[in-house]
Amino acid sequence: MTNPAERLVDLLDLEQIEVNIFRGRSPHESLQRVFGGQVAGQALVAAGRTTDGERPVHSLHAYFLRPGIPGVPIVYQVERVRDGRSFTTRRVTAVQQGRTIFNLTASFHKAEEGDFEHQLPPARTVPDPESLPTVAQEVREHLGELPEALERMARRQPFDIRYADRLRWSDEEIKAAEPRSAVWMRAVGPLGDDPLVHTCALTYASDMTLLDAVRIPVEPLWGRRGFDMASLDHAMWFHRPFRADEWFLYDQESPIAVGGRGLARGCIYDLRGRLLVSVVQEGLFRRLDG
Repeated sequence: MTNPAERLVDLLDLEQIEVNIFRGRSPHESLQRVFGGQVAGQALVAAGRTTDGERPVHSLHAYFLRPGIPGVPIVYQVERVRDGRSFTTRRVTAVQQGRTIFNLTASFHKAEEGDFEHQLPPARTVPDPESLPTVAQEVREHLGELPEALERMARRQPFDIRYADRLRWSDEEIKAAEPRSAVWMRAVGPLGDDPLVHTCALTYASDMTLLDAVRIPVEPLWGRRGFDMASLDHAMWFHRPFRADEWFLYDQESPIAVGGRGLARGCIYDLRGRLLVSVVQEGLFRRLDG
């Protein structure tokens, strides 16, 4: 497969090895740890595969307990906590080499008509995604060409990401910057018609840029890093149906960073400004030696 979107769908297609046990691939990559969005997306697939498929997920709450090892398969063990008349609950434990690396609890809700509806409008107005350059284009414009490592990463990237605000490259540019970021995203190719695949693909994407909001006042997002960061926990609430291969706006902010931890929250909207998903995450930030 050459299409990164197809590779993402394949990555989310777990092998069932027992009634409530699934195995997921973990690609060999030049990363210190397995990408957290991959583990969260695969765990949600495992949870969804044990339901009747008629109830979409409405929320998930997860903890990243240990860094995953790239290239080593991950086993997902599902506990069927509850099957009620309206709600289904699943608890998933991700195990790698005999050690628990991740826990997730997901709740699925039978679709129903509400008695009322409201939504706050998006907090900011941003340019249309088609009018913005891709990340690769911005990097090429600044550096003249993509470094080899970034070129490989760009070819494997399953999502087209376009920052609503131009990338900052220097300490001078981040002075007085607020801890906010907004990006347009969509899968680089079709993801099929299974709603669970779209939900899990967006779960994957939700971990890609959210902690940017914490870093923005501290260091440029691109270039040499002064801090190591790792996701600690992740929570999502799914409000409306969506397709992850259509443009969505991820509006992100960090209300606080203290004690080596930064909190970030995001709202995901479609092109019409309808709120699709709400996300909250805390990350660990530590200064890199040297």
